[in-house]
Amino acid sequence: MGVLERSVIADIRLAPEGRLKIDWAAAHMPVLNRIRERFEREKPFAGLKVAISLHLEAKTAYLAKVIAAGGAEVAITGSNPLSTQDDVCAALVEDGITVFAKYNPGPEEYKELLVRTLETKPDLIIDDGGDLVAILHAERQDLLANVRGGAEETTTGILRLKAMEREGALRFPMVAVNDAYCKYLFDNRYGTGQSVFDGINRTTNLVIAGKTVVVCGYGWCGKGVAMRAKGLGANVVVTEVNAIRAVEAYMDGFAVMPMIEAAKVGDIFITVTGNRNVIRGEHYAVMKDGALLANAGHFDVEISKPDLEAMAESRRTVRKNIEEYRLKDGRRLYLLAEGRLVNLAAGDGHPAEIMDMTFALQALALKYVNESHEQIGRRVVNVPYEIDEEVARLKLESMGLSIDRLNDEQRKYLESWQEH
Repeated sequence: MGVLERSVIADIRLAPEGRLKIDWAAAHMPVLNRIRERFEREKPFAGLKVAISLHLEAKTAYLAKVIAAGGAEVAITGSNPLSTQDDVCAALVEDGITVFAKYNPGPEEYKELLVRTLETKPDLIIDDGGDLVAILHAERQDLLANVRGGAEETTTGILRLKAMEREGALRFPMVAVNDAYCKYLFDNRYGTGQSVFDGINRTTNLVIAGKTVVVCGYGWCGKGVAMRAKGLGANVVVTEVNAIRAVEAYMDGFAVMPMIEAAKVGDIFITVTGNRNVIRGEHYAVMKDGALLANAGHFDVEISKPDLEAMAESRRTVRKNIEEYRLKDGRRLYLLAEGRLVNLAAGDGHPAEIMDMTFALQALALKYVNESHEQIGRRVVNVPYEIDEEVARLKLESMGLSIDRLNDEQRKYLESWQEH
């Protein structure tokens, strides 16, 4: 059976459009290009099967091609129903990569596509949000035997993995790529900050300047969203449950208040917490007419859709990716992209130059876990600092930048407690 016959995609005829997207991304991912050259020589994944679940758009597609260049047989699926791009899927299939993904499948079909990806019996996995790992452990333990380990992309997935590790349930090692410096400092902050407003702006065609933007959560993603909102001229309010982060937000120049107070003044709400029901019925009850609700956390649970539906008298689609909920008192609240990741469901995700670093980490972390899985054991581990620094140095080189290095005298001084 050929790759096309094995795959589940929308339309192979879309491949030319998808290839243009992938080529554009690849042209702006110099670090990943360097790693691809190395993989083509060394073939670190020769004879292995790799299953990938990530937001399936052009940058992810190029990562899949880099892994395949390392000798792997790759099967890929999406990690969000609304972020899959059908033309990109078609282009990957033409390039010999098995794809199980469509834009906006129903819940049952979406789950089936994840399962089909795992049924290729992978040796290694790349996960985003922990769905592949959860299915392997809870439902398809018959597929666990071959899995050596994998890498996790995002905060939500790492939280799930650490819970599994605490309970002694995790059956193979996972590398927490999200916790690498070159992930959260750049992807989470600059990538999320820019792409969230790319998604909001292209979807609503409304101005940000002068509006009050409420950022729910001040982790690295929240920091990036707040920074970009301020740069676009918004008045920014931050809500938090962590006292340290709340102080940080205040000293960064943002207003800080409980969600119930922020709900009264916000024009645009953006959730980036990784938790559920951050915005719920009590908050909808006091919001302004016309408030926009957007989520940038992994799952569509941060903005309570059941509460919104229960309080609404009517609901209609007013623009692509904008649902209007008219409440009984006549106020209208607008939910963007069904409460899913607004930067991917209503946009193209993070810029290619940002994902260049993240996917370089993914590629090298996968190589690391393949080589070290027996020593690591059934744990969640961080990306080794050497990999983190290597990605940063490659990025500097690609930008034509150089930095100083410690000389022997300086290194000796830093390593000695007697020197002064």
